[in-house]
Amino acid sequence: MTAVPVAMTDVRELVDGALRAAVGRLDPRTYRVAAYHLGWTDKEGRPRTAPAGKALRPALALLSARAAVAPQESALPAAVAVELTHAFSLLHDDIMDGDRMRRHRPAAWTVFGEASAILAGDALLALAGEVLLEAPGQGSADAARALAGATRRLISGQALDMEFETHHRRVGLDECMTMAADKTGALLACSCSIGAVLDGASERLTSALEAFGADLGIAFQLTDDLLGIWGDPSTTGKPALSDLRCRKMSLPVVAALNSDAPEAARLAELYALPEPSEEDLAETAALVEAAGGRAWAEMEAERRVQRAAEHLVTAGIPEPVRADFLHIADFVTGRDH
Repeated sequence: MTAVPVAMTDVRELVDGALRAAVGRLDPRTYRVAAYHLGWTDKEGRPRTAPAGKALRPALALLSARAAVAPQESALPAAVAVELTHAFSLLHDDIMDGDRMRRHRPAAWTVFGEASAILAGDALLALAGEVLLEAPGQGSADAARALAGATRRLISGQALDMEFETHHRRVGLDECMTMAADKTGALLACSCSIGAVLDGASERLTSALEAFGADLGIAFQLTDDLLGIWGDPSTTGKPALSDLRCRKMSLPVVAALNSDAPEAARLAELYALPEPSEEDLAETAALVEAAGGRAWAEMEAERRVQRAAEHLVTAGIPEPVRADFLHIADFVTGRDH
């Protein structure tokens, strides 16, 4: 496993207070669901000290301010906003995907009910826009507009992902890559540039940072998809073969199904089964690997990280900041959860 970059480990303490203050605006019922989902409390509302998420998106938002040679503290509203948006997406995704576990404990919807989890997600999304629009400086409206556009793309990607799973049609690899670019890449691309946007940086810089984040987002999704099949449940917090169990059209699976390998036909048969057995799931995972899906996903993730790095070469950002961006990119493809 790749070590968590310092740029990420230092973020949680910096962002946590501002994030808690923002979520504290919610009504008590909605706050209880949100605080549980964010890892701050147990289901009874008692405080927890266990670590929450990776804080990837807030770290990128703060780094983007440093890329614009601005204090990273100036991007705190942006860091809070992208984390709130990410939390909204996970609350809703767990319901739509039927995922019962999130970070080694029951997902919020299984504890508080679907309706309460949906409302909490809605509230967090509204709060993200509110926080940005309250930010000082000339870039607050531009930052809010950028996040709104990224959220719209995120929703589009999730809608396409659901269509793949419910219509049982053949999905092309290009189509699946478009889904990943929207569902995951859009918010990561926004996170990589939103701090600079908030500080009124040049379009040349913000475009380079956004392009970096777009490729990083694809690499992130590819790694997530690999972990969704071959990840260790003790570290991922999800059951073994979870993506195969819910018949998810993930990138390794779609790559394997669209390959010329002889295993692709049998894989298609197994993926058509509505209720696969544990033996079927084990065979499915082996077929995805035999048909080249795993190797393709690993190589494509590395290629995307290399391409992301190229976007930073001409961006003119300080070398320490560029190094931090690259450390995070390496972490994205080297993580085990």
